[in-house]
Amino acid sequence: MRTPTAEERLEERVFRPLVHTSLGWYLWTAFLIAIIAFGLFGYTNQLRRGLAVTGMRDTVIWGLYISNFVFFSGVSMAGTFISAILRITGAEWRRPLTRMAELTTVAALLMTALMPVVDMGRPDRVLYLLRYGRLESPLVWDIAVISTYLTASLIYLYLFVIPDSAVVRERLRGKVSRLRQGLYTLLALGWKGLPEQRKRLERSAGVMMLLVIPIGVATHSVVSWIFGMTYRAGWNSTIFAPYFAVGALYSGTAMLITIMFLMRRVYHLEEYFTEKHFRYLGYMLVAFGLLYFYFTFAEYLTIGYKLQSEDKLLLQELLFGRYSFLVWLGFIGGQVVPLLLAVRRRTQTIPLLFVASLLVNIGMWVKRYVIVVPSLANPLMPYQWGFYTPTWVEMAVTAASFAGFALVFTLFSKLFPLISVWEMKEGWERAREVAVPSQAGLAARPARLDSDPGGPRHE
Repeated sequence: MRTPTAEERLEERVFRPLVHTSLGWYLWTAFLIAIIAFGLFGYTNQLRRGLAVTGMRDTVIWGLYISNFVFFSGVSMAGTFISAILRITGAEWRRPLTRMAELTTVAALLMTALMPVVDMGRPDRVLYLLRYGRLESPLVWDIAVISTYLTASLIYLYLFVIPDSAVVRERLRGKVSRLRQGLYTLLALGWKGLPEQRKRLERSAGVMMLLVIPIGVATHSVVSWIFGMTYRAGWNSTIFAPYFAVGALYSGTAMLITIMFLMRRVYHLEEYFTEKHFRYLGYMLVAFGLLYFYFTFAEYLTIGYKLQSEDKLLLQELLFGRYSFLVWLGFIGGQVVPLLLAVRRRTQTIPLLFVASLLVNIGMWVKRYVIVVPSLANPLMPYQWGFYTPTWVEMAVTAASFAGFALVFTLFSKLFPLISVWEMKEGWERAREVAVPSQAGLAARPARLDSDPGGPRHE
């Protein structure tokens, strides 16, 4: 029996979920849809009765919705960095991860775009921002950069889906419905793998790589300026833009590790998501975590050194008062413990890196909540603190946003390969092109008595 080639094994593994649907997939999808339906029920209740059904009042005007908004915008940085920057630097180990990273960006940005609309109470007010918005307002720029970032990320994801759509169309002919066959034909855009087509695709991808990185940085900077442009204690900071950008890289890398681990287990992609990939992402997690730790230290040191009256009151509540549990939970559980797990060689195993990524995700969401709520609850006048307790409506909408994030991956995995087949084959072709001249050079070189008979060893 002939041994399958690497290309055949890859296609068999990534195409199998497209034609074979398990009972678990249906149950999982139904579970996510049920959560989303419950969130829609809560949101319709909010539409009918107004924001009075939430815990937000005239003091604490933002809560879970804006916390989710900042969290998902941070997660979206994963695709920008992992896919675009690693492509530019020519890191070959990135190839199995790129589609997962790009899909993470798109899914996170979809949830990011929904949160401000939900927070407005009346979604028709979005039109007011477009018609009467002032260019001086960070909110107007926020809508502009998020919509631009989402559009650029969708184009970037689609460019590398074009060749795979053509491959899926040919390999699954007669195995899928005519509707899906027509979808693949439409998305393939007549792709045949011709040199001119490959050249155009590489040129378009190069342009998008150079565009999506500054757009991503601009998005997180504008999100931070919504807070930093105010005079509230805890927000009045000049380093919020790089602070948010580094936090986005930290949380985005963690989310990619989490998703990669789950997809590896569910779809049996152990051959492609190897320990090497997790270890390299772990190194990146440590690097971004240390940068984020530095910004956190610098921020609190500056506030604590000046210790203005309003800052003193806020700092006491954050470190020792009503918010201290969340602050220390986010710091120790979301920064210290994950970094200790990811930095040590003994703990750089796939399960422990997955645990570290989960801790980072939880800790970074808590950090977003701590940024949003305490500064608003801090009294501007000598009165009592504001109070905020999320209601079931906010919790239902929050759960629906995370379920929607997961549903994007679930549906995508049913329609398209989770690993870019085209990129993997391109990597193998380049490796063969490099290997052939090398072997020819070794054959022409005279043998040496002290040469290693085993040849070069690679990891």
